[in-house]
Amino acid sequence: MFEAKFQTFVDDASRSDGAARLKALRAELKRQGLDGFLVPRADAHQNEYVPKCAERLAWLTGFTGSAGFAVVLGKQAAIFVDGRYVIQVRGEIDGKLFKPLDIAETSPVKWLSDHAHSGARIGYDPWVHTNAQIERFSKALAEKKIELVPLDLNPIDALWTDRPAEPQGAVTIHPARYAGESANSKIKKLRTALKDADAALMSDPHAICWAFNIRGADVAHTPIALCFALLPKEGAPTLYIDDAKLAPKTRAALEKFLTLKAPEALIDDLVDAGKRSATILFDSATAPAKLVETLRAAGGKPRVNDDPAALPKAIKNEAELAGARAAHIRDGAALTRFLAWFSEAAPKGGLTEISAAEALETFRRENGDLRDISFPTISAFGEHAAIPHYRVTERSNLKIGRGVYLVDSGAQYFDGTTDVTRTMVVGPASKQLREHFTRVLKGHIAIARAVFPKGVSGAQLDAFARRALWEAGLDFDHGTGHGVGSYLSVHEGPQRISKLGATSLQPGMILSNEPGYYRAGEYGIRLENLVIVEKREIKGAEREMYGFETITLAPFDLNCVESKFLSPEEIDWLNAYHAKVRRTLSPLVDARTRKWLREATKAL
Repeated sequence: MFEAKFQTFVDDASRSDGAARLKALRAELKRQGLDGFLVPRADAHQNEYVPKCAERLAWLTGFTGSAGFAVVLGKQAAIFVDGRYVIQVRGEIDGKLFKPLDIAETSPVKWLSDHAHSGARIGYDPWVHTNAQIERFSKALAEKKIELVPLDLNPIDALWTDRPAEPQGAVTIHPARYAGESANSKIKKLRTALKDADAALMSDPHAICWAFNIRGADVAHTPIALCFALLPKEGAPTLYIDDAKLAPKTRAALEKFLTLKAPEALIDDLVDAGKRSATILFDSATAPAKLVETLRAAGGKPRVNDDPAALPKAIKNEAELAGARAAHIRDGAALTRFLAWFSEAAPKGGLTEISAAEALETFRRENGDLRDISFPTISAFGEHAAIPHYRVTERSNLKIGRGVYLVDSGAQYFDGTTDVTRTMVVGPASKQLREHFTRVLKGHIAIARAVFPKGVSGAQLDAFARRALWEAGLDFDHGTGHGVGSYLSVHEGPQRISKLGATSLQPGMILSNEPGYYRAGEYGIRLENLVIVEKREIKGAEREMYGFETITLAPFDLNCVESKFLSPEEIDWLNAYHAKVRRTLSPLVDARTRKWLREATKAL
C-alpha cells in the first residue's frame, strides 16, 4: 500500500571494512612521507548533502551523518561531530579505530596539536577545505611546527576502488513564475557587490542555481547542479559545468546570457586572471582553498569574503513567498492525512519506523506535486527519538508501540521547500512527558510570537526558545532554527536562530522554529514549523519592528500538552493556530481525516 520512492533505508555504514581501510590509508601516507591526514565530510562546494563520490568520511569511518571531521595519525585517529550526532556516531564507528569526540568540547585542530609530534607533516585535499579552514589550522599548529601539506590527489580516492562516478544530473530552467525575477536582473544586482573587485568566483551551487534560475539533480533531495561560476564586473558570466548535464534547449537558454565552459577550464582561467593581477572575490564559506591559492600563486589578488548572492537569495521575493505559502498548504494536507492515519494505525500495532516513513512519503506523493523529499525522513520511536538526526535503516528499524514517536520530514515542490516536525504519543502520556512537551511548546510559541526591532539577529532570539527549558534545568544541543530555500536547500544560510546566528533577520527570510528536548535512552521531543520574517505595525513604535508569520499547517498533539504550564496568551496562540489549521486544511482532506482534524484542533 505504502512505499518510499525518494529514500532508502539501507544501512550503508561500512564498519567491517574500517580496519583494512584505515591500515591502507596509513600505508599510503607513510609512502608519501606524511604523518597524518585530514578527512572532512565535504565536497568541493562544502555542501551539506554531497554526491556519493564525495562520501569519503563515511567510506573510511562508517559514520553517515551530514557533518563530521576525522583526523588520522600514524597510531591514533579521532572523529569529531556536533551535538546532533554524539549518540549516532558511537553506534556507527569502530571505537577501537576512531575516538569519537564532541567538536564543541574538543576541536580537531586542538586534538591534532596535542597528539601530533613537533614537525609532523599533515596532508590535506585543498579541494575539500576552505581557505579559512586551512589558515585557522596553520596558525594554531605553527607553535609546534606542524606543517599542513596540500596534496594533488586525495589518497582516499586512490584506495576507494569502487568509488562512484561524478554525478551528471540534468539541469533544468527554473520558471519565472516560481523564481519571481529574471537571471539578468539578479546578475545586475550581484555586480553591485563587487565594488573594486574584477570578478566574483561563485562556488556555492545553491547560489549559482538561484542567480541563474536553474535547478539540477546532482545530490539527493536538493535540486542543485554541482558547478562553479565566474561573475565579472563587465561582460557575460561563465558557468563551469559538465556538458553532459545540459540538454540542447537548456544550453540554448543559458547561452543567451552566459558563457558555458567545462569544469576543467576553471583552473586555467584563474591562472590567466592571476597573470593580469586581477582581484577576485571568493566565498569564505564554500570556496576551495585550491582555487584561492591558484589565483594567488599566479599573481592575482584573492579577496575572501561573503558570497554576494547569499543574502539576496535568503530574502525571498513575493513570488517565492507566495509559492512557499501554497506549498505549505498542500504539504500540510498531506501531513495531516498521515497524522490522522497514524493516530488510528499505531495503537493497533504492526507499524515500524520504516513503514511510518513510507506512509508519510506516500501521502505526500498523492498530492501530485511532489518533486522529492527535502531530506531523509527522521522517523524515530522511543529511544531513537532522542537522537536529533536519527536515520532509520533496516538494521535499526524499531516497532512502534506505546511511547513517543517523532517524525521530522520535508518536501520539495517547484514552488517551495518544506520542513516540519511533530511529536506524538501512542497510548497515555506520562506526567513527565507532558511537562517536557509543554516546555518545548512554550519555547516554540515564544519564537512564533516574538516581536523585535530591525537589526536583531537570530542569536538574540535563540534564548526565547530555551527559557522554559532552562527554568527546569533542561536544554537542547542544536540551533533553534535554520534558513530554508525556495525549491533549494532545506538548510540555507546565512539566516538562522541559534547562538551563532549573527545575520540580522530581514523581511522575506524563511526560517524554521524547532526547539526540542532529548532524554537519552528514553524519548525525544521536537516541534517545528517554518516562519517568514515580516514587518509589524505597532502603534506608537519608535523603531521599525518585525515578527514572524507561521506558514506550516499541521496539528500539535494535544494529548501531550499540560495546559497548566501555559499562560493565557500561549493558549490563545495555540487555539488560534489550530483554528487556522482546521479552517485551511479541512476542505483539502477526506471526510475521515476531517473528523479527526476537528478533534485534534479543539480549543483548550
